Amino acid sequence: MLTQLGINAKKAERVLMTASSEKKNEALRAIASALKENSSYIIEKNSLDIEKAKENGMSESMIDRLSLDESRIGAIAEATLQVAGLDDPCGKVISGTKRPNGLTIEKVTVPLGVIAVIFEARPNVTVDAAALCLKSGNSVILRGGKEAINSNKAMAEIMRGAIVNAGLPKDCIQLVEDTSRDSATALMRMNGYVDVLIPRGGAGLIRSCVENASVPVIETGTGNCHIYVDKDADLTMAAEIIYNAKTSRPSVCNACESLVIHKDIAAKALPMIKARLDEKNVVIHGDCKTAKIIGGVVPASEEDFGREYLGYEISVKIAKDIDEAIEHIMKYSSGHSECIITDSYCAQKKFTEEIDAAAVYVNASTRFTDGGEFGFGAEIGISTQKLHARGPLGLPELTSVKYVIKGEGQVR
Repeated sequence: MLTQLGINAKKAERVLMTASSEKKNEALRAIASALKENSSYIIEKNSLDIEKAKENGMSESMIDRLSLDESRIGAIAEATLQVAGLDDPCGKVISGTKRPNGLTIEKVTVPLGVIAVIFEARPNVTVDAAALCLKSGNSVILRGGKEAINSNKAMAEIMRGAIVNAGLPKDCIQLVEDTSRDSATALMRMNGYVDVLIPRGGAGLIRSCVENASVPVIETGTGNCHIYVDKDADLTMAAEIIYNAKTSRPSVCNACESLVIHKDIAAKALPMIKARLDEKNVVIHGDCKTAKIIGGVVPASEEDFGREYLGYEISVKIAKDIDEAIEHIMKYSSGHSECIITDSYCAQKKFTEEIDAAAVYVNASTRFTDGGEFGFGAEIGISTQKLHARGPLGLPELTSVKYVIKGEGQVR
């Protein structure tokens, strides 16, 4: 079955790679309209996934990640329209030269080809990934988790019908309906059919893809995101940023999972921060210094400092200075998003220069690490690796290049 999906994707790729920008935009607009028109059907199928998740004891934050309603479907449709409004990344001449022998050489952007996306319990990824791949001229094979299978099937069905009505092959978008581990492993090894694999999910999924895939992988990372509160921080600002970064949507990869506090302001800062986090009953896993300042602290283990909680929990470390804070962050960072809160220019400069992550913040919530918030439209994931792409994977990151050389009979 997967081989047939690969054959279908390759055939669709040849049509899509030469489709005009207007044709692709027409298909995206058709997808957005169809999603809104069929929102009741999507919600009905999503309710089956929610019911199953509750039966299986899924956490509240993960159920929130899985849930769809009219508002969220509307936001997904709007994100699709935003992608339609972005510049086509394909066919752009990046550079051009003329050689002494008369040859002209142009470097031109082209689609990657067939992209496979393996993801977990976030049905919005089904549409985000399909929209970005379509706009960038790539056919896509989607493989979501079993938790969202009914939602994913409904949205894939709607999208496939919409793009056919817009004049593109339905197999530009395909969904693997088998959610077994075997199907994921097989997709990772579809050399000759899949040009790039993008995993989007937790540490286990990403590690599995990196270790088992024989096709090229763009590694999107887990988000053990830190906020460091410096000795020169505005503490009211710090408490507000931390509250937003931890609690606005704790199940996403750009949520804050770890705090580092400068020792000079810890006695004043921690009670303020805890008061805000208590509003959402956030469990604090702290070191012994933290426990001496505030009550109700769970002793932090080594594992806690490196954990992506994806819920209402957070780790806290008190550092003697900014150097110790940076050392701690770099030891446990997943390379996603890291933040410093400070009014000191020198501290800002040191932090932004020495922290190695896809996104480094000064006095702002890590929750902004997102393709839409960065102005890229929807994104297919946040890359934490350094080759090819880093940060939000928007349209430009879903292209490669080729050289077009024109001559007048030159031979070598």
